[in-house]
Amino acid sequence: MPHYRRARLHGGTFFFTVVTYLRRPIFGDAAARKMLGNSFRECLARQPFQLDAIVLLPDHLHSIWSLPPGDADFSGRWSRIKREFTRAWLAFGGEEVKPSAGKCRDRRRGVWQPRFWEHTIEEDNDYDRHFDYLHYNPKKHGLVERVSDWPHSSFHRWVRAGVYPSGWGGGSVAASIADMEHSTGEP
Repeated sequence: MPHYRRARLHGGTFFFTVVTYLRRPIFGDAAARKMLGNSFRECLARQPFQLDAIVLLPDHLHSIWSLPPGDADFSGRWSRIKREFTRAWLAFGGEEVKPSAGKCRDRRRGVWQPRFWEHTIEEDNDYDRHFDYLHYNPKKHGLVERVSDWPHSSFHRWVRAGVYPSGWGGGSVAASIADMEHSTGEP
């Protein structure tokens, strides 16, 4: 089995992309969104971290986390979130795709793609670019005309906090988002 190299930056800030198995649109279901929220809350209660930003699309999510000082275990947290969601989703009667024999041997289920993509945030400009990319994602995928129309995003929290104007996400923002797509883990 290959060994994947992950950043080991204690107290670091990271951008993540996590995708459903075969990009199935599980999160189009309100019950699935609620279960995922519960999985995040359960993880936050056991292994605290700061969830700086998140956007949930039908078949994937992006998030930015800041870990506590002395802690580098984002992989353990993702494992917990994915495991708890999968358990709840299957108990609810949610469908899974039958995984390959190899994935079954590794005790994987057909709900999430294996692993996830992460990027270590290195400076304020890097943070700002990923923060904007994350919030612009529903418009990028053609799910809404305006970023503010997508309900499953921390965008609305940041509008209330005065970070974004409610109409943010057009014109020059779209051009700068397109320039960074290669660095986010999305095709």
